[in-house]
This record gives sequence, structure tokens and C-alpha cells, in this order.
Amino acid sequence: MATKKKKKSWKEMPPLARVGTLVAAAVQLSLLIAAQRDISRRPAEQIRGSKAMWRAVTLINFVGPGSYFAFGRKNLPAAR
Repeated sequence: MATKKKKKSWKEMPPLARVGTLVAAAVQLSLLIAAQRDISRRPAEQIRGSKAMWRAVTLINFVGPGSYFAFGRKNLPAAR
């Protein structure tokens, strides 16, 4: 039977792992804020689906904001 590996506490983590965790958290938070701001400012006609659905989806780690930016926004014709 496989033994369960104990999770390390913050103090037990090597310094590089701590930095990586903080960088990942900062990137995730930045993507979340950018997606939420875009949803707030973009008219509903320019979003595929409802704003409420995309707000909920963006709360899913990196996948949510990434999927919103990739699939949630309608492509607009280029400004001239």
C-alpha cells in the first residue's frame, strides 16, 4: 500500500520553491483581476455567454481566466 506523503509547511519549503509559489500566485491573481476587469468593462454583446457565468469560470485557477480570454470574448473587427 502506498504511503501518503506529508505536505510541507511554508517553513519547510526550500527558498526556490517559496519564490516559485509566490510568482505563481502573483500571476494567477493578475490574470483573475484582468479577466474580472475586462468582464466589467466589456459590453455583454461582446462576450460569448453570460457575464455571470464567465465571472464564475474565471475563479478556476489559471484555467478560468485563460479560457475567458481565449473563448469568452468575441473578436471585433480591427479599428482603422
